[in-house]
Amino acid sequence: GLTVRWAAGALVGIVLLAAGVAKLTSRGWPGQADALGAPAWAIRSTPFVEIVIGAALVAGVDYAAVAAIVLLVAFTALLVRALARGVKAPCACFGSLRTRPVTWWSVVRNIALIALAIFSLT
Repeated sequence: GLTVRWAAGALVGIVLLAAGVAKLTSRGWPGQADALGAPAWAIRSTPFVEIVIGAALVAGVDYAAVAAIVLLVAFTALLVRALARGVKAPCACFGSLRTRPVTWWSVVRNIALIALAIFSLT
């Protein structure tokens, strides 16, 4: 029902909120994201975008899940590209909280978050 769909979206929202705050409070985030190949404009704006979309999901704003899906697909594409190029940089998904190199599990996690966001739309 509606509550389960909201909970799925809220879970994605909480993850995005945590990731955005972690990036804002991380000294290492810009360098990590740069090492993964993220464009400079995205490095500057990503934490704020994550916080806004995350808060909107938790608040149950209509179509916030669509924005989350677009964002997560972009993140996933960046991770896949980095992995395909053999980049061994930290994930940077949660700022300095995660210092292990990006792996295919990072991609799987993002696909699961995308699936939850899609489910929250139905």
